[in-house]
Amino acid sequence: MLGHGRVPFLARLRVGRKLMLLVLLPVTGLLAFTAFSGVAQWGEARTLGRFHTATEVSFATTAVCDAVAQERIAAVEARLRPARGTTAARSAAERATGRALTRAADRAVSWPEGDVAGRLDAVGRRLHAVRVQTGTGSLTAHALAQEYQGVEDELLDTVGALEAGRPTRASGRAADAHNAILGAVEAAEREQAEIAVLLDSPPDRRPTATGGWPAVEEAQLREFRQNTSDRLRADLYSTQFDAPGRAVRKVRDLLAAPAPKAAAWPSYSLWLADSTARIDSLRGIQDLTARELADTSADDLRGARVRSVRDLAVSLAVLAFVTVLALTLRRSITRPLGEVAAGARALSSGDLSYDIHYVGRDELGDVADTFRELRVTTEKLAAEIRSMNTAIDDNRLEHRADVLSFDGTWAQLLVGMNGTMASFAATHGRRGKAERELEGIFNLSPDLLCITGVDGYFKRVNPAFERTLGYSGEELLAKPSIEFVHREDRHATRLALDRLAGGVEIAEFENRCLREDGTECWLQWSARAVPEEGLLYAAARDVTESRRSAREQSALRRVATRVAHGESPEYVFGTVADEVGDLLNVSGAAVLRYESDGTLTVLGASPARTAAAGDGSAEREATAHEVARTRAAARVGNSVGAPIDVDGRLWGVVVASSLLEPLPDGTGSQLNDFAELIATAVAKSDSRAQLAASRARVVAAGDASRRRIERDLHDGVQQRLVALQLELRLAESMITDRSSELARQIAHVGKGLDDAFQDLLQVARGIHPAILSQGGLGPALRSLARRSAVPVELDLRLPAQRLAEQLEVAAYYVTSECLTNAAKHAHASAVEVAAEIRADVLELTIRDDGVGGAALGRGSGLIGLVDRVEAIGGTLDVSSPPGKGTTMNVRLPLDGPATHA
Repeated sequence: MLGHGRVPFLARLRVGRKLMLLVLLPVTGLLAFTAFSGVAQWGEARTLGRFHTATEVSFATTAVCDAVAQERIAAVEARLRPARGTTAARSAAERATGRALTRAADRAVSWPEGDVAGRLDAVGRRLHAVRVQTGTGSLTAHALAQEYQGVEDELLDTVGALEAGRPTRASGRAADAHNAILGAVEAAEREQAEIAVLLDSPPDRRPTATGGWPAVEEAQLREFRQNTSDRLRADLYSTQFDAPGRAVRKVRDLLAAPAPKAAAWPSYSLWLADSTARIDSLRGIQDLTARELADTSADDLRGARVRSVRDLAVSLAVLAFVTVLALTLRRSITRPLGEVAAGARALSSGDLSYDIHYVGRDELGDVADTFRELRVTTEKLAAEIRSMNTAIDDNRLEHRADVLSFDGTWAQLLVGMNGTMASFAATHGRRGKAERELEGIFNLSPDLLCITGVDGYFKRVNPAFERTLGYSGEELLAKPSIEFVHREDRHATRLALDRLAGGVEIAEFENRCLREDGTECWLQWSARAVPEEGLLYAAARDVTESRRSAREQSALRRVATRVAHGESPEYVFGTVADEVGDLLNVSGAAVLRYESDGTLTVLGASPARTAAAGDGSAEREATAHEVARTRAAARVGNSVGAPIDVDGRLWGVVVASSLLEPLPDGTGSQLNDFAELIATAVAKSDSRAQLAASRARVVAAGDASRRRIERDLHDGVQQRLVALQLELRLAESMITDRSSELARQIAHVGKGLDDAFQDLLQVARGIHPAILSQGGLGPALRSLARRSAVPVELDLRLPAQRLAEQLEVAAYYVTSECLTNAAKHAHASAVEVAAEIRADVLELTIRDDGVGGAALGRGSGLIGLVDRVEAIGGTLDVSSPPGKGTTMNVRLPLDGPATHA
């Protein structure tokens, strides 16, 4: 060091670094140039490599596009001409599309730019939705083609995006040609589907034109000719002018004609054959175009890589030669110095295993000899320690170290280790006994017991765990434990695990796990974390059956409650369908009634799209017919039905259907419980209907009796009283002495006859007022108001035409009874009567200011009014708080306006 304490710069560098600087500085310029050139060429090769990978992914996507196109025409054929052959062809096309989509998705994994795999997954989901709609028959052939067209557009956009990069002019032209031929083939395929729909239509309703796909196809083929090779242009020319091409062009000309002749139209099958042959030829050209694009991109990539490797190899060879020469010189100088320095550092840090191979006669050589002697002693001590560890691993706890081979501190260390070994042996014996007892409990427990690590994997599971989930112990230990949990419950399960990791001593929760056969089971967990061991101890109980039973009983209670409350059967039917769908987790549930002509009527369904008859699957109807044949629960495919027996007759059926998998055993028994509740609701509804009909007949008979009595009084007693009055007047006229006793008696008898006649008129009006039959409800209510003992204020807003007779009679007698009660019992001073037609209902309101306190349960008068009103489907409400008067609201449905007799 210098006198002022500063170390010169070169003195800070080690000898090896000084030598490397001396040799490698001249090479720095060459290395910089090599790096710059390599980066440029690497970038070019990387761009070409990405484009090559993109073309491979686009070819796989093109295969999906072709498969979807073939599936589209197969689906259109099956929709237009449903038959076993067309349906089988559609199914085969769907399977081919699925395989192509799987291959494309696997290939898309290699493409890091853009979510191609996500777009393919979206295409798969969209195809699944279209297939489900195709299976239900809810799409027309044209709408079906439009749905597939959307899928095709998505795939073509994906192909165009993948081939958008143009690293070289040749690759760009090849990509343009490939995209153009893809667009032309798609236009031809869309034209094929549209004309197939057109040819399947009746001649008188057949349109005279389709879409502009020929123009689109020609534009794409024009771009293809500009960018492709001469050989492919020649192939395209021959394709356009061979027999199928001419046939397609003839149909296009026919569509373009203003008034095409019906005889010139080709047949449906002939058009499909010609169009398919032409499209197959275009697909052949498409395959050749794809091969040219692949060859072009591969040649560009291969050339870039060769140039890059060649330049890099030359530069690296020069650099390697210089580097090897420098390292050789450096090693010959720095190796002895490094060994001695490293040995000294190891000795100072307590590492005695370091070996120095340097042998010399200088001071460094003496240090190396001493270090080697110390290393031999250390190795002997390490061997004793290793042998003791091996004995512990092999459970040979009687092993002891050889203390006599060492002296001093080393001997004392080994004596302590021997004592520790003896204590460990005693503890291990007690632990072994406890572990054997715990092992017996672990294996015999009927509950699910497991040990989980912080890495999320099971470390150990008991046999009950394997029996419940159906997996072997190896399978359970091979996967993360969260993968056995149902997807919808994984978030809640992770939260419970986080609580355990956060210090919660015991966590209790429930979740759903998936068995080996794919079914679900509910487990009730109790878990405890041991953070210092990094383990989680848990016990679970299978509560699947208890939860299922509780759900079923809850659903049955809800339905039974609605039946007990007397709700309408239609509401009960819909409730049963919803409850069955939720309980069994099926795609569809329905309540159907057997009609006399052998058809089925859907009374309630879940979901709502199956509510209309005929839009469900044929499997559901087949299940209903099988139940009708056996009069017991039956299964057809993925559908299960149970009969609904009402009073010993087969009334209907409740059906549950699954689109994906068969329903489990015992579904029929569950449906039987719901069927019994439906039968109870139907029986109660019939009883209520019969009671209402009986009440209506009684009221009608009473009204008829009133009219007959009124008619008998008018035609009999009244006429006789009138005759007696006339005869009495004649006898009175014969008396000459008006002051005689006979004259006074005859006058008295005449007055009595007049009074009796007036009383009889009042009685006749009370039985069935003639003014109601002659003038209608309005005049009858006004007559009642005039005769009332209490002042009446009328507010009548009634139509000019007559109402139904039973409605007018009911309104009249309700008003008459209320006016009588207001005078006799309520001691009212005024009464308000309002009548109005609102929404096909006659609303009658009668309000008085009497003492109140009236109730429907008291007195026969109000009960008779309730019977009369409800007999024609009306309602009567009474509000009569004590001391605040009485208000009666009556709502009578209109059966339609009646005309004057």
